[in-house]
Amino acid sequence: QVQLVESGGGSVQAGGSLRLSCAAFGYFYSNYCMGWFRQAPGKEREGVARINTDSSSTYYVDSVKGRFTISRDNAKNTLYLQMNSLKPEDTAMYYCATDVIYCGGSHLGYNYWGQGTQVTVSS
Repeated sequence: QVQLVESGGGSVQAGGSLRLSCAAFGYFYSNYCMGWFRQAPGKEREGVARINTDSSSTYYVDSVKGRFTISRDNAKNTLYLQMNSLKPEDTAMYYCATDVIYCGGSHLGYNYWGQGTQVTVSS
């Protein structure tokens, strides 16, 4: 059974940094694309970044390019999101997601989700 557990969220001031982690259990992790999504109150879930199975390809939404870095350690079955120069508009619940087939940007394509970790950025 696929299980994803996020950690690393918290409250920071604008300009600060956080590193999110997503530990994966119960499946052959290195065969699956992974993605980070976020959802702010009253807004749709948004794809933030995604990474393919061997880390050779990454994608970022325009609003985080140059500030966020997605990475994965297949030996540790863990996905990361390094977030620098955080802005108040980055405030949201952050989720990791995975799927054995889909590796696109829509949250609708991912079948497995973590419980989320809250990121709050104050101005």
